Amino acid sequence: MEKKVHVKRDDTVIVISGNDKGKVGKVLEVSPSEGKIIVEGVNIVTKHTKPRRQGETGGIVKVPGAFYASKVQIVCNNSKCQNNGKGTRIAHKIVDGKKIRVCAKCGAEL
Repeated sequence: MEKKVHVKRDDTVIVISGNDKGKVGKVLEVSPSEGKIIVEGVNIVTKHTKPRRQGETGGIVKVPGAFYASKVQIVCNNSKCQNNGKGTRIAHKIVDGKKIRVCAKCGAEL
């Protein structure tokens, strides 16, 4: 069963807890089955890679790791919003029969 995740790919989010608290980044991947996401520049882990093809080099690579989506909030970029550039909660509106995500404070579409 898939879990509901409040963020989508290419959303700008801010981390609200953990070692990377306060960091802002773009969502690269979403895994609804695990409830986890990967955010650019957040939760950097070292990965040991082995050369797979001839001429390819192995070594230690730093890559962003997955973490729970509940640790982030979407950033509202509406200039008139009091949460401009900060994390905000999401509300939903139905417009023309489609459900859209909006900022809970100012009502701007996210």
